[in-house]
Amino acid sequence: MIISSPSDYRAAAKKTLPPFLFHYIDGGSYGEHTLRRNVDDLADVALKQRVLNDMSELDLSSEIFGEKMDLPISLSPVGLTGMYARRGEVQAAKAAENKGIPFTMSTVSVCPIEEVVPAIQRPMWFQLYVLKDRGFMKNVLERAKAAGVRTLIFTVDMPVPGARYRDMHSGMSGSFAAPRRIMQAMRHPKWALNVGLLGKPHDLGNVSAYRGEPTNLEDYIGWLGDNFDPSISWKDLEWIREFWGGPMIIKGILDEEDAKDAVKFGADGIVVSNHGGRQLDGVLSSAKALPAIADAVKGDLKIFVDSGIRSGLDVVRMLALGADCAMLGRSYIYALAAQGQQGVENLLELYDKEMRVAMTLTGAKCIRDLDRNSLIHSP
Repeated sequence: MIISSPSDYRAAAKKTLPPFLFHYIDGGSYGEHTLRRNVDDLADVALKQRVLNDMSELDLSSEIFGEKMDLPISLSPVGLTGMYARRGEVQAAKAAENKGIPFTMSTVSVCPIEEVVPAIQRPMWFQLYVLKDRGFMKNVLERAKAAGVRTLIFTVDMPVPGARYRDMHSGMSGSFAAPRRIMQAMRHPKWALNVGLLGKPHDLGNVSAYRGEPTNLEDYIGWLGDNFDPSISWKDLEWIREFWGGPMIIKGILDEEDAKDAVKFGADGIVVSNHGGRQLDGVLSSAKALPAIADAVKGDLKIFVDSGIRSGLDVVRMLALGADCAMLGRSYIYALAAQGQQGVENLLELYDKEMRVAMTLTGAKCIRDLDRNSLIHSP
């Protein structure tokens, strides 16, 4: 399949992956209305075209927490990344490093911290949930710190799992899930050989290291379901703030009052996010929520954003709406599934080229020039 745009990777991933894995990354919760709004609302953001401004020199670099970034982009934490390509977290981390951006490892990654960190020179970021098993949280934080991780992303919008009906239809969960997944793998021989056979072990590396035994896909669903903590509040994060010491980002903010609370808490950053439409369906898209949040806390902390970003043009839109950095989730997983590390690097090249076109035609010579003045405001 010829890849000429970022959107081509979704079709390539659908062809490569067994349905249970494709729909797990592609789907949302309930009726998937927010999933669609994330993309549609962002596409409706109109940029203001400006010409004749001598745009021969563009600077797409930025700096966050003292870390130089060649693009204002980071790779989001995505659970089970190692099921989409052989030792997928390692491949994604290498791609991010080669393109000068951060990679964020998920709590529920296939590869453990100790496998990914030695494969790269650039410090990776790490994502954590508030879980009932505080022993696991302390263990994984200690291991991340010992491995040289500086930046912690704390996900707060999953006190309970969302109702992801697509997973039940696809075989990721529900009745006879295991035999259905086996049958699907048999019909996708490229994935079955490259990942299914040669990509083992297929367990949650960070959880298995703590439990001292393999934690497979069946255990993954059960363990997460048992460990989500609906009693979470800001006070539950205080010991983590004190223990961590380094930059701490709160992920899952959609309301300006919550953003202000994050400032009071002492967070170094927030991620404006609805979890890619995978949690509460019907909430605002990230593009709609971002401007009010930026108005409330811009300058008090770093503002990251995810959900609905499918192109370099979308990154420019999000920066103009008030973000400091865009985070890619689905977009890079599609590329990883289709072409591994090379696919992720090529995707980031495409994003770079699209951003350069958009910035040239909006008159923005550097990332700092992208703001509301780059947009056409509707009445």
